[in-house]
Amino acid sequence: MAKITVNGQTFEVADGTRLVNAIEGNGIDILHRCGGHAKCTTCRVTFNAGEPNNYNEAEKAKLEANGNLGEFRLSCQILCAGEMDVNVINRLSETDLSDAGPEVADKIGD
Repeated sequence: MAKITVNGQTFEVADGTRLVNAIEGNGIDILHRCGGHAKCTTCRVTFNAGEPNNYNEAEKAKLEANGNLGEFRLSCQILCAGEMDVNVINRLSETDLSDAGPEVADKIGD
């Protein structure tokens, strides 16, 4: 099990859970407008601890294209493992949108 702390709230999820799904599944407000395909960058998080050292191809390409590599990570492209302490950057409650975005598949690439 992975131990995840988001904005001070701690919970456990199965290793390999997409971080965006772990966050939203535990009642924490987060945007994911493209449905987890690394297209929109609304599921942004920063890490206080436990940041993965690697980027998958889609996340790295999107962040490099926008000049954001190293500024934040895309929670839709990160799998939970170990202990992670993250901050959600974009919240539905801070917009006038009607929903956070389409359902995010359990597996990256789906």
